Amino acid sequence: MQTKSLEKRKLGNSSLEVAPLIFGGNVFGWTVKDEKAASELLNHFVDRGFNMIDTADVYSNWIPGNHGGESESMIGKWLKQSGKRDRVLIATKSGLDMGNGRKGLSKKHILQSADESLARLQTDYIDLYQSHTEDKETPLEETLEAYAELIKAGKVRVIGASNFQPATLQSALKIGREKNLPRYESLQPEYNLYVRNKFEGELERVCGENHVGVIPYFSLASGFLTGKYRTEKDLENRSRGSRVQKYLNPRGLRILAALDEVSKQLNATLAQVSLAWLLAKPAITAPIASATSVKQLDELLGAARVKLDSAAVQKLDQASAYSEEERNAA
Repeated sequence: MQTKSLEKRKLGNSSLEVAPLIFGGNVFGWTVKDEKAASELLNHFVDRGFNMIDTADVYSNWIPGNHGGESESMIGKWLKQSGKRDRVLIATKSGLDMGNGRKGLSKKHILQSADESLARLQTDYIDLYQSHTEDKETPLEETLEAYAELIKAGKVRVIGASNFQPATLQSALKIGREKNLPRYESLQPEYNLYVRNKFEGELERVCGENHVGVIPYFSLASGFLTGKYRTEKDLENRSRGSRVQKYLNPRGLRILAALDEVSKQLNATLAQVSLAWLLAKPAITAPIASATSVKQLDELLGAARVKLDSAAVQKLDQASAYSEEERNAA
């Protein structure tokens, strides 16, 4: 079953058009270790009309025995076996530490990393190639020159940034304009109903003024915004337990209470309402979210059908607003 009526959104000023939810490939090689399970998830995602898969060279090197590249390799095997390369947009990243000094955004490292990612992904081109984090050691111009080379060679279509500070993004955009180099068409920040301070404000303004698409990660705050973690006991023996603990506080529980209320009114799940809140924000192109089962994925994809009215958005905005004390602690 394919959803044909899914509205696509342009990513920045690029030619890429993205469906309202992006699949987060960080689970491959981590909580999804089986290639068959990965293929089922990706087939289901694409057959429902969604089209962007986000990964990175380092995924998932935080697991003992992994070295990075596991996620890209699993996606690559699926791309080859499924024959669906022309139906998807592949987004990956470079810059975080791959070991043996392989990190950063130098021209040498980016060119090498791109070739390694292409080999693992078993494809000739990357649709969206992203700087995973800032590199204070490398001039912005050098990084953009590397991307220009990759674009000219047909290995990359569009570039994006992740985890950039407002001033860095602004400077990179300015250099791109002045030197006729590629521009970052997207930003991938951490942004969700709980973590609002990292994006809202100056970063949001820079993206808006420069028409940079925004594809937030941790859209569900490591699963906290699904409502399944409400007490310390809920965290026991869960792979994301340590990541979620910091959300179990009065503000976090206030957000869940508002989500409970809105989801009941709309007959939707908390996860769907959390993603719909992001989609209701004018700055957001599409949130990134991960699933480890087809049932879970179906729930997330349903967020594209949930429309929040202004009263629902306001209720969630107010519940998730920081008090002065919470803002200082954030």
